[in-house]
Amino acid sequence: MNIIETELKASKTDPRVDQILKLAIMAVGGQGGGVLANWIDKLCRSQGYACQATSVAGVAQRTGATIYYIEMAPQSDGNPVFSLAPAAGDVDILIASEMMEVGRAIMRGFVTPDRTTLIGSTHRSLAVSEKTIPGDGIAKSSEVYAAAEIAAKKHILMDMDKIAVEAKTVVSASLFGSLAASNALPFPKEAFEESIRSSGKGVEASLKAFHDAYQATINPDLQNQDTTNKQKDEKKQVKGPKRLMKEWEKLVSEINLMPSQVQEMASLGLQKVVDFQDVKYGQQYLNYLKEIITLDENKKYILSIEAAKHIANAMAYDDIIKVADLKTRANRTDRILNEMNVDKKSKLRITEYFHPRAEEIVGLFPKRFGNWYEKSSKRMKNLDRLFNKGRRIKSTNLSPFFSLFLLAGLRGYRVKTYRHQIEFSHREKWIEIFKSLSSNQYDLAVEIVKCRRLIKGYSDTHSRGLSKFDKVMNAVNLVSGREDAAKWIERLREAALQDENGDALDGAIKTIETIT
Repeated sequence: MNIIETELKASKTDPRVDQILKLAIMAVGGQGGGVLANWIDKLCRSQGYACQATSVAGVAQRTGATIYYIEMAPQSDGNPVFSLAPAAGDVDILIASEMMEVGRAIMRGFVTPDRTTLIGSTHRSLAVSEKTIPGDGIAKSSEVYAAAEIAAKKHILMDMDKIAVEAKTVVSASLFGSLAASNALPFPKEAFEESIRSSGKGVEASLKAFHDAYQATINPDLQNQDTTNKQKDEKKQVKGPKRLMKEWEKLVSEINLMPSQVQEMASLGLQKVVDFQDVKYGQQYLNYLKEIITLDENKKYILSIEAAKHIANAMAYDDIIKVADLKTRANRTDRILNEMNVDKKSKLRITEYFHPRAEEIVGLFPKRFGNWYEKSSKRMKNLDRLFNKGRRIKSTNLSPFFSLFLLAGLRGYRVKTYRHQIEFSHREKWIEIFKSLSSNQYDLAVEIVKCRRLIKGYSDTHSRGLSKFDKVMNAVNLVSGREDAAKWIERLREAALQDENGDALDGAIKTIETIT
């Protein structure tokens, strides 16, 4: 027993143990975590270090999250014994390929303030659970960032993915550049670069991302300045024929006369509405907004700001024409080509998936004919049987693209369709409800405006959202006049966002019915 205790004490003080560097990489599938681990492994061996790299694959909702673990130590006479997996409180360098992976590393105790250098990308790769929530289910990166500042001895957090995309590679190259700049490993920059070159694949793009991340790490101000300049450059520019530009400028001048608090949201809403339809449609949007501003007695113009946002979304509803328009725009093709890193020698095939219901088809009919057609369940069933099938259309082929292009060209006809009539009538009723309540129940009116966020998408998604919205609007009469009316509508809206089927909303409405 005494011998064992003596050996344990010796091992704790053995300086060779302190020479072992422990590095963990937490990566999502497709982000080059394995490549990054291989680069680090080659780097260590080229610098005379003994090294062991392992990986533990996990099942996650973002194509699989894997932990790569590397231990390294200077070569000596003996063979070092390395661990196979990281342990909480015993990691020198933690590299995370995405912001929630940073959070996962902190939660598992791999990041500690006494020793860990944390290197992570602040971009998000959303989990399925975040996408399927009817409302905004995105986890807050700000909370992870705050935890990282406390948990790590040193932290380097920035959008590594953006740097990689601009270099036409994956985030592993950017993370490798930040690792080199962090000085957490005792190797020169040239050794990092040689490790990339030795791979022989995508060398130029990887080196560019490596250098850009390296510079951004040692001089964060350059990255902030570059981001600010790009945001200015990327600000949406409105272009068009002289006649239409004069009409557009007239609309912009009307916004400039609005209260300063409303102007930014009104400008964004106007761009969205005009992009959806035309300048004349944009004038209708501003007419709505100007009337609401005159009714808004709150000096902060909360009602007007929310109305500017949600009326624009209501007017720019999703229909087949809009979907076809978005899929045939040149900037969409350019974005895909850039993201897929397609060169002139390669060919890209894009397959679109459509699954229209009979309601979407009838929505394209002229108003009266569509109204008549929809009244017959037999006609609707026959139409649904004909169109309600999954269709895969190769939009990179001429004939399918031309069909979508013609469909997108129906924008001018849109205002004569049955779907537009339905959207217009529904929007008018909603606006009249919150306008009528704005003078006596201001907070309630604001919450009613916000309820428009329940309606989004098209096909089944739109139908479910519309059903929930109508249920909440019907409940307004139950709570109107109560001091807590606004709170109740807010609760109903949040309940509607909790699940797809609306069970939580139905339960909340029953609760209201029991107390009124």
